[in-house]
Amino acid sequence: MHPLLNSTIKVLAYRALDRDFDKTWSDWAVEMLVNGYDTEHLVILAGMAEPFDYFEMQTLTTKALNELGLDFSDKLQAAWNYVNYLIEMCLDGKLESVKVLTELRDLYIELDYEKSLQQFYFLYYAKSDLISDEVQWYIDGVDRSNIDETVNRYFTEWLSKCKP
Repeated sequence: MHPLLNSTIKVLAYRALDRDFDKTWSDWAVEMLVNGYDTEHLVILAGMAEPFDYFEMQTLTTKALNELGLDFSDKLQAAWNYVNYLIEMCLDGKLESVKVLTELRDLYIELDYEKSLQQFYFLYYAKSDLISDEVQWYIDGVDRSNIDETVNRYFTEWLSKCKP
């Protein structure tokens, strides 16, 4: 079997967090099929189109993930894997830091203000304020001249602590 696609990390997190279904799910199924994965429910999921029925998509996705032997039962672990994935995509230049920080801010709130994600929340608002204003009040010593460096440094520190 081929190594799992990076997009699988996102799908596992979305499923663990019980997020709404959109084109992301069927696009992932198509990508998995193209890359050599072939299961009954993956094929069905790949053929799904909007408007999506929540319960049908939930069932199909769960069955497809189970057929692939992928576990999404540990919500926090799925979230941490997704955080790492987003940060790696940003540091590799594939996602903008604002987009990643927006997703991490939302994840912080979605996980009931999970303390370990709090700094992402502050970084998001510091970065957002500095886009439209000269000052921010969330992180001492951070301004327009060093916000990107601060974000990248924190991302790098996060990965060094969270990687085995």
